[in-house]
Amino acid sequence: MQQQHSGLSVPASEGVLRVLFGLFMAFIALVLAVAPVPELFAAMTVLAMVFGAREWHRLVRSPEQRRIADRKPLHIQTAITGVSIALAVMALMLHQFPVALVLIVGGAVAAFVMARRRDDNPLWHAFGVLYLGLPALALAGLRAFPTAAQGTWTIVALFLIVWSTDTGALVFGKLIGGKKLWPAVSPGKTWAGTIGGTFTALMVFAMFAGLLSLKMLPSLAFAAGLSIIAHLGDLFESWVKRRFNTKDSGGLIPGHGGILDRMDSIFAASVALAIMVFGLGLHPTFGGLS
Repeated sequence: MQQQHSGLSVPASEGVLRVLFGLFMAFIALVLAVAPVPELFAAMTVLAMVFGAREWHRLVRSPEQRRIADRKPLHIQTAITGVSIALAVMALMLHQFPVALVLIVGGAVAAFVMARRRDDNPLWHAFGVLYLGLPALALAGLRAFPTAAQGTWTIVALFLIVWSTDTGALVFGKLIGGKKLWPAVSPGKTWAGTIGGTFTALMVFAMFAGLLSLKMLPSLAFAAGLSIIAHLGDLFESWVKRRFNTKDSGGLIPGHGGILDRMDSIFAASVALAIMVFGLGLHPTFGGLS
């Protein structure tokens, strides 16, 4: 999620780069979401998680491992996470959800064992498999398993809420500034940005709900809840980076940082949405589409 800046100037070139790459990534994500082949969306989700795995395992290394020049253990951890997620998503697409969960948990155990042998924060490495694997299953499942129309529009709705939350938080945080939300965890985030982000999500989703003739009050309640969860997902990653004294998870995406920086809100919101849809029986489009 993008940082809210209060009293800090961002170079114009960096701002333009951030906007351009943000629009490009949004376009690609929407094309994949509406593509008639859910497997393509699932495959690209797995690919994003593999890049995220590399960032996570680099982020949570112990101080001793950071001093070691040999990168082989980091590559092995990334491979463990990537293979576990890929196999789990494949099992999910074959309607084998229990098998998918077993594969994710098994990957976490393997990551723990590998890291423990090197005294390299084993719980953090193991948690990374869950942190990336569960959102991968959530995103793939939400796109594939409701009806074709529901799966497409559910993913689009998720993206719209999270992106508008991010954008609103950035704009309101810059324009208003004010009291910090949680300076010990994320010094750049303000209450104005947080509230403004959720307000923006509500406005955007109200237009989306009206366009598709969805039930307005449930739609707005859904958008508000998911927006708050997106904020919490961003705060969690900020806390992890603070815990390991790192500003950005990576530099893969110009103007945005790494995959984890860009998708932290999506991770939390997608898992929450999957629980609502598959666990609690929430109709993914509130009866507006069948």
